[in-house]
Amino acid sequence: MDKYAAIQYVLDKCIVAVVRADSGGEELSRVVEAVAAGGVQCIEVTMTTPGALQCIEAASKHLAGADVLLGVGTVLDSETCRMAILSGAQYVVTPTLSISVIQMARRYGKPIFAGAYTPTEILTAWENGADFIKVFPASIGGPDYIKALKGPLPQVPLVPTGGVELDNLGAFLKAGASALGIGGNLVSKKLVAARDYKGLTENAKRFADAVRAAKAT
Repeated sequence: MDKYAAIQYVLDKCIVAVVRADSGGEELSRVVEAVAAGGVQCIEVTMTTPGALQCIEAASKHLAGADVLLGVGTVLDSETCRMAILSGAQYVVTPTLSISVIQMARRYGKPIFAGAYTPTEILTAWENGADFIKVFPASIGGPDYIKALKGPLPQVPLVPTGGVELDNLGAFLKAGASALGIGGNLVSKKLVAARDYKGLTENAKRFADAVRAAKAT
């Protein structure tokens, strides 16, 4: 999938599941598969996961040909960005504004979600070539903050992350969010620890169904 197809894929699916785990390897690949089976097919594996690069490499090979867009998150520097892309990451997500990471992702033709919060940070990220702006933490300000940002910055695709739940995701979309980053509320640490893959699939389906319902209204 090329960069522009990947960007459109994110816009169509509208959810990026953030996977954080205490262990990697085959177990993490099964988590990715379980979430995707529930209809959430944009999945971000964070660099805080042990063996994240090896997991991304293994999962990208295992899921080759599957309807899944696998990315890397919590990327803090350009070196990690490059290694993750070479390991198979199809998009890159940062928690903070790093122009060097934006430049590296663009060099390799991968979509980049740049972390930012203030209007100045958001515009700086956009002007430096970010494809999406990850508004983090979205729990501070909520949907009202996204709506306020869209007033002067209507052209910037915002992806609120942190604090997005089943009962407020519709409000975030109505406020102007282009997509939603959802971590523990979707990929529950309790379910991951229990290896409850069926539970992860069912939870992902609840979020995917809620997004479809919100977009239809």
